[in-house]
Amino acid sequence: QVQLVESGGGLVQAGGSLRLSCAASGPSFDTYAMGWFRQAPGKEREFVAQIGWSESRKTYADSVKGRFTISRDNAKSTVYLQMNNLKPEDTAVYYCAATRGIVELNRMDYWGEGTLVTVSS
Repeated sequence: QVQLVESGGGLVQAGGSLRLSCAASGPSFDTYAMGWFRQAPGKEREFVAQIGWSESRKTYADSVKGRFTISRDNAKSTVYLQMNNLKPEDTAVYYCAATRGIVELNRMDYWGEGTLVTVSS
């Protein structure tokens, strides 16, 4: 069983930056691929970024490519999402999730409760 707790959300002006953290508790964090997803008001939850267990694989949604960076520190059982040049359309609840399989919205094994990011124009 893995428990995930996100932090770092808040209110930021357009063009600003935030760094989200997702702290995991439970065994074998370094055997999980991790993903960040987000859900804007009235919209479906969507993929944002993923990272393999060894940081060997990172992929991003086109909408955040070049602005967001995902990373992990297995010693701290934590995954991060550095978000730069934020836009109002990035406003959403951001969730981290873990899987031992493929990082896809409907295939994650564990989810956090989410952290709200609000970007003002």
